[in-house]
Amino acid sequence: MRKVIVLGSTGSIGTQALEVIAAQSESFELVGVSGNSNLELLRSQAKAFGLSDGQVAIGPEAASQLVRSLGADVVVNGITGSAGLASTLAALETGKVLALANKESLIVGGELVKRISKPGQIVPVDSEHSAIAQALRSGAFSEVSRLILTASGGPFRGFSKTQLMEVTPAQALNHPTWKMGRVVTTNSATLVNKGLEVIEAHLLFDLPFEQIAVTVHPQSIVHSMVEFIDGSVIAQCSPPDMKLPIALGMSWPDRLPNISTPLDWTLSHNWTFEPLDEDVFESVALARQVGSLGLTYPAVFNAANEQAVDAFHDQKIGFLEIISVISETLSMHEASAKLSLESVLEAESWARRTADSLIAKR
Repeated sequence: MRKVIVLGSTGSIGTQALEVIAAQSESFELVGVSGNSNLELLRSQAKAFGLSDGQVAIGPEAASQLVRSLGADVVVNGITGSAGLASTLAALETGKVLALANKESLIVGGELVKRISKPGQIVPVDSEHSAIAQALRSGAFSEVSRLILTASGGPFRGFSKTQLMEVTPAQALNHPTWKMGRVVTTNSATLVNKGLEVIEAHLLFDLPFEQIAVTVHPQSIVHSMVEFIDGSVIAQCSPPDMKLPIALGMSWPDRLPNISTPLDWTLSHNWTFEPLDEDVFESVALARQVGSLGLTYPAVFNAANEQAVDAFHDQKIGFLEIISVISETLSMHEASAKLSLESVLEAESWARRTADSLIAKR
């Protein structure tokens, strides 16, 4: 039985992780949870699993302290945004397996995170990266030609830039496939999320950006693919249900029964793939540039995006201006020559102030 800490337990990933743990009580024991805003739900979760006050943390700083203080086998990091970085570092430094849904902590931490992680210590929970990790088991690393990340295209697939000028926050939150929080759902609409996932794939799987492709797959059944040097492509397919990669993240490399309902092969299925329109959705190309620069540029990219997303939902800027704010903030950034937790936090703070200043001028 694996002892599990779930960070961000009141969010989308966290609540589903607790459902998996409750349903798989012979495999998992919940030993700690953390939350930030929905304290009523956090208290009810603690009560349901019989957790004491010492097993519950409120806020990102307390979450990292909880990780350091509790004995556990696995930490599920479902905290939203770069606030999860300290907990990611805490999990790795204490030797726990990190089931990582908080992609931002890897992206902004970059080599800082990779330096302290042991081989196999980080298990991806994002459906795309979980799919790649599963598909990679089909061949040797030297046989890999490309990683192919799939994107649903979000609610604005097929839109022109002119059409995107008029979209509303409510429309941006109407994702056709997944039910997620406000930031991640908006990031899926701008495809910033896919840009972040390209950087994440580069860091997780040690492949250069030119070997990481993106294709649009609206049905969200093929979660990602690996192309091998002989031309074979291995895909991981399942209905869109985050419980599958969450459970696998906690049990890796073993699979557990009855996690997700499989596809019904007695029915007809139509799966389509189309190229990403990078002239309309510029975020993926921008993320590739940011990832190649490394250092504190990814932290600035992420922080500026979070400020711009909030401003969009507060109706201070339009949808297309989210990427404009990110790009302008990046153009003004002078990266620290050495990556450290302090330099990342300083860069983020600067990026938020700079983005807010640019937003105020619009």
